Amino acid sequence: MNTVCVVGASLAGLLTARALRGQGYTGHLVLVGEERHRPYDRPPLSKDFLRGAIDEADIALEGEGEELDAEWRLGVAATALDAVARRVTLSDATSIRADGIVIATGASARTLRGSRGLAGVHTLRTLDDARALRRELGSGKRLVVIGGGFIGAEVAATACELGLDVTLVESGPAPMAGVLGAPMAEAIATLHEGRGVRLVRGAYVSELTGTGRVDGVRLADGTHLPADVVVVGIGAIPNTSWLEGSGLELGDGVLCDEGGGTRVPSVVAVGDCAAWFDPAQGGHHRIEHWTGARQRAAVAAATLLSGGTARLEPARPAYFWSDQFDVKIQFIGHAGHADSVTVEEGDFAGHSFLAVYRQGERPVAVLGVNQVRLFTRWRRRLETAPVQAG
Repeated sequence: MNTVCVVGASLAGLLTARALRGQGYTGHLVLVGEERHRPYDRPPLSKDFLRGAIDEADIALEGEGEELDAEWRLGVAATALDAVARRVTLSDATSIRADGIVIATGASARTLRGSRGLAGVHTLRTLDDARALRRELGSGKRLVVIGGGFIGAEVAATACELGLDVTLVESGPAPMAGVLGAPMAEAIATLHEGRGVRLVRGAYVSELTGTGRVDGVRLADGTHLPADVVVVGIGAIPNTSWLEGSGLELGDGVLCDEGGGTRVPSVVAVGDCAAWFDPAQGGHHRIEHWTGARQRAAVAAATLLSGGTARLEPARPAYFWSDQFDVKIQFIGHAGHADSVTVEEGDFAGHSFLAVYRQGERPVAVLGVNQVRLFTRWRRRLETAPVQAG
């Protein structure tokens, strides 16, 4: 391959570019990024960066003196792909012809209907989002967070530590219940409520109120929650609209095989926009976690360079972590596969425990809350267990 174009210059794109070089690719390498920033680490945006404990230099992903020998095209977005001609069209009316293409365009935060043009309403996905929210939290007193997933729960915890009056609105039974399951998510709810977050469960938002600037959130039952600032954390949408008509198979992301390969030869996808086939779940799934990008970048690079014939290692179960208040939450596996869950060490009250999810006698997921050492041992066990089809 004379030229490889990596579309997406965040974590997944950068790691795949590194992997290409590490696996011996010496040709022309182009990285395209819609943001004008060099690659940066996103997880701290809702935690240490938001509270002002670190700044932009601390979240840079490139090492000092790192040299990929690549052409960087930052501040331009990909607008179309001609998969047959292997040509990527960009928003500045230029295009790039490549022999191999890596799609790593990530995902965008979902927005709430009626929130456009209303000051004080934020999503948190990018560095610019975090900058804007950090400025507002410094002057705001009442924060309403809509959505109790990773971003929502982390922002609520950070803002509470900054001294804001925080209300977290969650449509489910508890924050992070969709991933952890309701029984274990109750521990996260107890943590937040114990630290001063007002938790509104089983609630749906009907509208944001205010003229010019938000002044509150109205729920479907008529309850009005006053707010100076609102953060919407209701998930993300894969950035794949630019690929419509390209010949790639699209669903909830770019549909890929177990190695990141698409139905078009010499085109692979990785990161938040990519839905890889997972034999453990029997279908295509996106993994929107930092470790997912790290684990899959080298695989996608090998798939591209080998023409799809690379020998693939068995897929490891999904792993993520989240820091909320002074608590580290770690999880691996799929809670939905379990028919039982038991706390094997510690207890809810002390916010330090380890729980194992089982399907019959087989462990399928593990949750660690301030149990790093014990969780690490269980994580190794699940990662080395034979893959069983869903």
